Amino acid sequence: MSDLSAPGFPEEEVRRRARAGAAAAFPPPGDYGRVLFGADHTGDDSRGGARDPLDALRIVPPVLMPQRLARLIELGREPDYRDVELVTTIGGFSSPLPVYVSALGSTRAAGGDLGLALARQAGTLGLPLVIGENVVPVNGYGRLGEAADRALLGRLRAYAQELPDGRGGVAVQQSTEDADAEVWNLVYSDPAALPLLESGRLAFELKLGQGAKPGLGGMTVLDAEAAARLGDRFGLDDVFGDGRVLRSSTPGTFTAEILRQQVRLMRNNFPRARVWVKLHPGRDVAEAARVAAEAGADAVTVDGAEGGTGWAPGAFPAQVGLPLAECMRRLAAAGPPPCLLVSGRIWEGARAVKSLALGARAVGLGRAALIAAAEDPRDGLTRLTECLALELRLLISALGKYAPGVLDADDIWSPDFPGTSS
Repeated sequence: MSDLSAPGFPEEEVRRRARAGAAAAFPPPGDYGRVLFGADHTGDDSRGGARDPLDALRIVPPVLMPQRLARLIELGREPDYRDVELVTTIGGFSSPLPVYVSALGSTRAAGGDLGLALARQAGTLGLPLVIGENVVPVNGYGRLGEAADRALLGRLRAYAQELPDGRGGVAVQQSTEDADAEVWNLVYSDPAALPLLESGRLAFELKLGQGAKPGLGGMTVLDAEAAARLGDRFGLDDVFGDGRVLRSSTPGTFTAEILRQQVRLMRNNFPRARVWVKLHPGRDVAEAARVAAEAGADAVTVDGAEGGTGWAPGAFPAQVGLPLAECMRRLAAAGPPPCLLVSGRIWEGARAVKSLALGARAVGLGRAALIAAAEDPRDGLTRLTECLALELRLLISALGKYAPGVLDADDIWSPDFPGTSS
C-alpha cells in the first residue's frame, strides 16, 4: 500500500508517526541543543494555526500631538526621536531599555560558552537577566567543582562582573526540582550574590509555567550517562529508542490560595530579594496575575504561546496556549498588574511597541538573545539591542510620545482586536 496517498491531509506527519511511534510527538532528538523551538512566524502549519494577532495590529500615529508640544516647550526646540527616554524600571531593576533577557534554563543551547557570553553581554548592557529553572539540579550550583560554564554560579558571576552600578539585576527562577535543591537558599546565602542583594538587584522568580509548553514542566533530551545520573530527580521516558531519553520536570500544582501563600512565603523568607512570578499563557492568566500582584509580587511575567527556547512536544507551540496578544487583551480587561513583563517572539521594535501599548512594562528577549549571542559571542546582543533601541525611539516618537510608559491602546489598531484605536 506504499502508493496510497491522501491529498490535503497531513500525510507525511502521519507516516512519520507510523515509523517512529511516540518519538514523533517531539522534534528529531538530534535537533536538541542546536535548534531553538517555539511558534513559527505566522503560527500556520499543517495542523492548523492562525496568524499571530500581535503582528496583525498596526501602530497608528495621530496627526495632532499635544505630548510633542509639551516636549517642545520643555526642550525649547522641536523634539525628534533622539529625545525619547527609554530607561525603565523592571520589577524593581533599572534598565536602559524596556527589555530584559528571558529565562534560559538547563537546556543545552543555553549552557556552556553561549550561556556565559549572553550573561556577560546582558551585564555590560545593564539589562535584567533571568536565570531559568533546573540549572542547579542538572548542572550544579558551582561550589563543588562543577563545570563553571554550565553551573548557575558561573552565569551569576559572568553577569555581575560586567554590571554597571545602579543598572540591571538577576532574577533566579525556581521550579519544583529547584525547590528540592534549595536553589533560592543557595543564592540568598552566597557571598557572590551579596553585592546584588545589597544593591536591590536580586529577584527570585516563581515559575508556574512557560509559553513553549503550557501545563507541562521543563523538558530536555539526555544521553544514557546523564540519565543515569539524574534519574532520581526527574521523570525519564525512553520515547526515542536510540539510547537518548526524555527528561521531564514536574509542572507544580497551583491554586489561587497556593499561589498567594507562595508569594507571601517568598517575601517572608527572602525579604531582601524582589519577587517575580512567571505565568504560562493559560485561559485564566488574568486571574493568576491578579492574585500574584495582590499578594505582593514585584513583577508578573507572561509568556505568550509564541514564546519558548526549549524542547517541547510539536503540538504545543502550534496549538496550545493563548497568543500573547490575547493574554494581554484579557489582562487589560481585568486590570493588568502594575509591572507586567511579556515575552513571545520579540525581536524587533514594532512588536515590542505593540506589547508596551497593550500594557506591558517591558518585553523579554529569548530566542533572539540566544541567536544574537551565537552570531557574535562578544557583541551580538549589544548590536541587537542597539537596533531595537533605535526602532523603539523612532516608533515612540512617531506617536508623538517620548517614553515607553505613556504608550496606550490608542496607539495601535486592528479591526479584529477589541479595545484598540478606532
